[in-house]
Amino acid sequence: MNRTLYTLLFHLGLPLVFLRLLWRAWRAPAYSRRIGERFAFGLPPLRPGGIWVHAVSVGESIAAAPMIRELMARYPHLPITVTCMTPTGSERIQALFGDSVQHCYLPYDLPWAAARFLERARPKLAVVMETELWPNHIHQCARRGIPVALANARLSARSARGYARFARLTAPMLAKLSLIAVQTETEAERFRQLGARDECVEVTGSIKFDLTIDPALLERASKLRQQWAALERPLWIAASTHAGEDEIILAAHRQLLGEHPQALLILVPRHPERFASVYESAVRDGFVAVRRSTGEVVDAGTQVLVGDTMGELLFLYALADIAFVGGSLVPNGGHNLLEPAALGKPVLSGPHLFNFLEISAQLRAAGALREVQDAAQLAQVVSELWGDPAGAQAMRDAGLGVLKANQGALERLLAGLGRLLG
Repeated sequence: MNRTLYTLLFHLGLPLVFLRLLWRAWRAPAYSRRIGERFAFGLPPLRPGGIWVHAVSVGESIAAAPMIRELMARYPHLPITVTCMTPTGSERIQALFGDSVQHCYLPYDLPWAAARFLERARPKLAVVMETELWPNHIHQCARRGIPVALANARLSARSARGYARFARLTAPMLAKLSLIAVQTETEAERFRQLGARDECVEVTGSIKFDLTIDPALLERASKLRQQWAALERPLWIAASTHAGEDEIILAAHRQLLGEHPQALLILVPRHPERFASVYESAVRDGFVAVRRSTGEVVDAGTQVLVGDTMGELLFLYALADIAFVGGSLVPNGGHNLLEPAALGKPVLSGPHLFNFLEISAQLRAAGALREVQDAAQLAQVVSELWGDPAGAQAMRDAGLGVLKANQGALERLLAGLGRLLG
């Protein structure tokens, strides 16, 4: 399939795209807002001539934040436009940057929508986070002489096979990229085999390792635990959980309460549309649960705190003794394991980590990550770590060591972007 056929099929599929948007709006009302932006209508005023950064959703927005801050510091005269595709990503961008960046949804990958967006933004450089590649947007950039960089790029073997099936579409697209800053040499080779120009592929490492924690965050977390009279309570967090995982987490917590009656779980669903249902599930299962968003007091009787706020994940991690990272007990591929590691937490996950193979392998080899298969094993490992302060400390130190050993990717990426801007 070439780009012309892809574009035709995209146009023919627009009714389905619109129906899917309505379905998502029914589940999460925020999808019903700013629909025009998704077709490049009603875009906000954009100061042209700057840097356009695309981060599809929350995870990519968080990963992009240090890069965006450095770009703002190094090129203060250039406006920065940050796009995404989801309401949660939009909320996170606005929470992180406020009015210091320009922001809108990225229009769908239709030639006329991509052209309208680029005519409005007219960037000097486009930076796409990780693997969010759209043939028409990249083609429209190439027509205008706008260099496109793929930052923090990752490409699993499964994704590479998918791209290879549509080589007539993906090979010309990859050949138009000016910089592909990949996380590992294995991924670099996959991009080259799919059609990327050899001189444009650089192994820079993952910028997710370049994570700095504000000491004030840990101080604030300690003060809140003190307010809860929970400095001595065993406290763990299960974060970024998906449907099918919460039941496993709650079952594990039920077992833990048998051994540790004062145990407190912070349960943070990945998607806001699930906040209410996860809280209701905890209550239905007989737990004494409160929601973070209501400001309800966490007292000695509270067993589950549902983290149903946006932009607080790092703070909620900081509150806990042990961190489980979700999206991994179900075949979703996992989420960022480095955030809790950077906060000095022993890190646990399920077995499904195909989105973070290199990072998980390093953490596992260093002894900073333990994988569990089910509720019983999760409860067992959490209980073991509570009873083994030296073992928990060894995991903390190992995680911080992995981070330190891998830092520098952000500087290498920024050097590459500087060459394109220069």
